[in-house]
Amino acid sequence: MLLHLLAVGDVVGEGGLAFLERHLRSLKKLHSVDFTVVNGENASGVGVTPRQAQAILDAGADVVTLGNHTWNRLQIKDFLEECPYILRPANYPKHLPGRGYGVYPGPRGLRIAVMNLIGRLELPPHNDSPFTVADNILKEADADIVVVDFHAEATSEKGAMGYYLDGRVQAVWGTHTHVPTADCQVLPEGTGFVTDLGMTGPARSVLGIRPEQSVNLFLGGLPQRYEEASGPCKLNAVLFVIDSETKKCVSAERVDIAD
Repeated sequence: MLLHLLAVGDVVGEGGLAFLERHLRSLKKLHSVDFTVVNGENASGVGVTPRQAQAILDAGADVVTLGNHTWNRLQIKDFLEECPYILRPANYPKHLPGRGYGVYPGPRGLRIAVMNLIGRLELPPHNDSPFTVADNILKEADADIVVVDFHAEATSEKGAMGYYLDGRVQAVWGTHTHVPTADCQVLPEGTGFVTDLGMTGPARSVLGIRPEQSVNLFLGGLPQRYEEASGPCKLNAVLFVIDSETKKCVSAERVDIAD
């Protein structure tokens, strides 16, 4: 069968969450989506609360992934332990709450593994190597389909991960930088790849925050707590179509929507 898997970019703030709630189910219906993964680590601006994580699931996500702001809202730690449908990066230290991958039921009995990893370039370097951790997970994951949310800053590190896992997983997408990239492709060995999904949140913003706050930062102004921008929103996503028999991705295309 052809599995239609939707990967949705980082949800930013309550505006991004509300936009997701309004549009995700209709987007899934339009593209006959079978399984949906949403990165939710910025639903509180930085971090996500249990209420917001549950709202993302209720909006139509099958799995919520996180990233470098996982611990900015510490109340999420118990939810990470209790709810199997939310993941934090697998290469975080093992003693921390939560899990970094899971295997979930898909259509027609397919077992879909979702892996969440975080990069080390321009991010805290004390985490384990995402490449080594990915190898270890692939040895133990009992699944028909494996997909990866690689939350990383450097486009080079994301590209390297795509080629490293090419032919061993069915899709790799980047999150974190909030800017959608135009390089959707199927790599030579059959893995769907895009450098960054983008984000779900205020369109007239700098990475989801008020533009004047970002300008202030680069002009050397006093530090400010970032605030979500107002105005129209957008949802950045990529649709991966995966052949469950050949275990190869057959297409990867952007399905962005906006107010």
